[in-house]
Amino acid sequence: MTNQTSSTVIQSTSKQIFVGLQMLFVAFGALVLVPLITGLDSNTALLTAGIGTLLFQLCTGKRVPIFLASSFAFIAPIQYGVQTWGIAATMGGLAATGLVYFALSLLVKLRGAEALQRVFPPVVVGPVIIIIGMGLAPVAVDMALGKNGNYAYNDAVLVSMATLLTTLAIAVFAKGLMKLIPIMFGIVVGYMICLSKGIIDFQPVIDAPWFSLPKLTTPEFNIEAILYMLPIAIAPAVEHVGGIMAISSVTGKDFLKTPGLHRTLLGDGLATSAASLVGGPPNTTYAEVTGAVMLTRNFNPSIMTWAAIWAIAISFCGKVGAFLSTIPTIVMGGIMMLVFGSIAVVGMSTLIRGKVDVTEARNLCIISVVMTFGIGNMFVNVGDVSLKGISLCAVVAILLNLILPKAKNEILN
Repeated sequence: MTNQTSSTVIQSTSKQIFVGLQMLFVAFGALVLVPLITGLDSNTALLTAGIGTLLFQLCTGKRVPIFLASSFAFIAPIQYGVQTWGIAATMGGLAATGLVYFALSLLVKLRGAEALQRVFPPVVVGPVIIIIGMGLAPVAVDMALGKNGNYAYNDAVLVSMATLLTTLAIAVFAKGLMKLIPIMFGIVVGYMICLSKGIIDFQPVIDAPWFSLPKLTTPEFNIEAILYMLPIAIAPAVEHVGGIMAISSVTGKDFLKTPGLHRTLLGDGLATSAASLVGGPPNTTYAEVTGAVMLTRNFNPSIMTWAAIWAIAISFCGKVGAFLSTIPTIVMGGIMMLVFGSIAVVGMSTLIRGKVDVTEARNLCIISVVMTFGIGNMFVNVGDVSLKGISLCAVVAILLNLILPKAKNEILN
């Protein structure tokens, strides 16, 4: 009897290890996308995703089956930050964004989850998320047309459009787990076309060692970079609530109550700060993994522990990072045309789900000002500090929501 029980435990553990690798594979395409676009180290992103997931589990008592990895919302801010202040100062600013999560966690703990909705209603969050996506549109087009590299126009268009169409086809027509990894399939098709045209240089892969330490970056704390990054964390932090609600509905457990939204927000914030302190992109919950949990019915949080362990282990393989660095920007451009547009759609759906009446004067003013500021690249200089882009949009949206009087029907509700 004891031997049978022991065998069952071993089989169960081996299954968890395999399914954990499967979960990492589902998230892998989106996970490495952020470092590839922003110029951060892919191996470091894998390392910090694994560590971030383990920290999240520590904060939540290992109750929520979630994997954390690179957040798309920070792509444009990271690119701007690296160009303006350098990687070290950008990492310092991103590490400080964890404070936003900590503050929201405390707010939820003291006032309940409804307090988030009052401070950051859909009319505030929706337009900011739309601006995040729309602001990245020119970047996607430039990458797809090969403006960031020495690619012939015809080759760039062929590769980027083939990548985009493959991703679209898998996302719409595929079934099961395939439907969850359209980005992976798109990259593979684009990569194969590039191989056939002799665009890819494999020398970095040949030269890279099998074992190497991920590239770690010591952050620098620049007040301007910190003030630029802090408001940007609001949108993904509020979206985190939607992610927890989604995984709750999939598993049939109310994670908003147990372990509590304050703990999941704390876990996200701790993971984001920890990742940025060593040079990785900020972490967030992943919709792809939620979909995989729903399909496979694997609700055991231990599976995500193994996914995190796999991510950490793979991060020490130098050839993985070298191989990922050989993916041409025209392939990434094809993917980005869908991904960045989908970010804007999330913002629109936030407004729709929140039943925001855009014809009502107050809502119209908030949305229109935020959209104009964001698309027009408005900036405000206060002394030596400049507020611009998404951070300015977030601050303006919050202030207008607090200042402008609510309509009578909203007050009654």
